[in-house]
Amino acid sequence: MFRISKSDLAAAAALFLLLLGYCAVAGLSLFIPFFLLFYAFHLKVFKRATGKRLLHLALLLSTIIFTATAMTEFSRFSPYYIPIPAVAMLTILLFNDLQLSFSMAFITSAVVALIVGAGVDFMLTFFIGGLIAAYAAKDARTRGTLLRAGLLVGLVQVAGYLLFHPYLSKLVYVHELKPLFINGLVSALAVLGALKVFEYLFGELTNFSLLELSDSINQPLLKRLAFEAPGTYHHSLILSNLAGAAADEIGANVLLVRVGAYYHDIGKLVKPHYFTENQMMADNKHDDLEPSMSRLVILNHVKEGVEIARANGMNEKIIDFIRQHHGTSLIHFFYQRALAAADGAEVVEENYRYPGPKPQTRETAIMMLSDAVEGATRSLDEHTPTKIDEVVRRVVNNKFIDGQLDECGLTLREIDAVSKSFTKVLSAMYHVRVKYPDAAQK
Repeated sequence: MFRISKSDLAAAAALFLLLLGYCAVAGLSLFIPFFLLFYAFHLKVFKRATGKRLLHLALLLSTIIFTATAMTEFSRFSPYYIPIPAVAMLTILLFNDLQLSFSMAFITSAVVALIVGAGVDFMLTFFIGGLIAAYAAKDARTRGTLLRAGLLVGLVQVAGYLLFHPYLSKLVYVHELKPLFINGLVSALAVLGALKVFEYLFGELTNFSLLELSDSINQPLLKRLAFEAPGTYHHSLILSNLAGAAADEIGANVLLVRVGAYYHDIGKLVKPHYFTENQMMADNKHDDLEPSMSRLVILNHVKEGVEIARANGMNEKIIDFIRQHHGTSLIHFFYQRALAAADGAEVVEENYRYPGPKPQTRETAIMMLSDAVEGATRSLDEHTPTKIDEVVRRVVNNKFIDGQLDECGLTLREIDAVSKSFTKVLSAMYHVRVKYPDAAQK
């Protein structure tokens, strides 16, 4: 089941009415139910389950509005200036979904062709341009990549038009080929200008924003973490490499996992010295606390992390890493201390579990597993590949048996691949160095 908030309904309703107005003016009001049926079919075939269907529908409708608005500006010069490929670019950057991007490329080119009264050649030329735009912009991380994608789209659209019109007059170059080439660059520039607006309005997170969040020099939270909780900062850097390698192994979103790792423990900024990685040579502050008090300090770092993230305007996708990186796992160390100190009295296990929720995506599940595995291997006396592999398998199996991976969508094959990746990276991290002779022995 998925929940639909009032803001989702309001956004979808407003966009629906706005698009209806555009289509009514053009005599295409029947397009609305057709598009809704098309999107429902796409979700059924490709998506199967998503908690933001209505919001995504609103976003897709708004990309078409974006094109319709641009159409009123550019069609005064030539319909070939209309940045139709921008819709496919926006869709791939926001959703990272090629099937959806291809579908949007087709439906947008078809609708614009109907509105401007163009033929099939116009529609197919821009449809091909949209396909190339989606492929070229997929996983884009720099503005240069988008501009190169726009250049490629322009060239492909010119080539496509030449295939449909092999016999051209000299005037065609000025009136049609030139606008088709420029169209690719216009689409890329339009996406660069509109992308941040779409991210803000709909809570999406693209690679461009993820790269901004990973900038430890300019991100205030990461700077605070480095100075106020250096042990936690170093731990987060290790996890970003560990989890990123595992995500790459199974085709998950590597950049999202790495950035999630940077911020997953920012709640420790509130009481950094109550966590062992920040205590350095100081005494353990939990030695003087009751297990129940230690439990509260440890549990609160998740809640406080969420509060810090929201106060700094972090995207919900990053906040999910903070909330889910422990799932509903048991704080085993303090639970055992509580049992030892209870002297026969009942200790409720549920009180020593994190509030959750359990990981809801493959990325947050990888984050949870890497966090648990890194801590367990750090405590080993001997870091041989065999011992590391034993610890990794035991930790991952315990999480699986405890039900922490029930809601994330990881398959058994992917869990095995993630475990092997952990072993490989941790073995390289703790590799044995050759012992050099002392100066006196030379």
